[in-house]
Amino acid sequence: MRHREYRDHERPALYRSRNGCIFGVCRGISKSYGVSLFWIQALFVVGATMTGLWPAVGLYIIAALLMKMEPILPLETDEDEEFYHSYTASRSMALSRLKRTFDHLDRRIQRLETTVTTREYDWDRRLNS
Repeated sequence: MRHREYRDHERPALYRSRNGCIFGVCRGISKSYGVSLFWIQALFVVGATMTGLWPAVGLYIIAALLMKMEPILPLETDEDEEFYHSYTASRSMALSRLKRTFDHLDRRIQRLETTVTTREYDWDRRLNS
């Protein structure tokens, strides 16, 4: 497994924050771009007053619907990130994928148990050689 390392030109993915006031859009944007939450909220307020309240609120709600919720635990590997995105896209597909993985592991364990518990398996020869 390869741990995730962000390079200088990369930034964390854009997620809605779980700790945000209203849907967590502003906090998620501030985390992703590394900008102070105050400035993101100030930009939203200025945009809302300049364009009228409803266009800005409409865009905010659309952003809340399109942005995925921030993972509860940090994503450490690319596999974790890929599974999280597949889970948020379709939970049934992600759960069936997990079931296939565990079924495959169960079959491997059963083959191992069958091999080790047969009479032909010579423990003394294996342990003393």
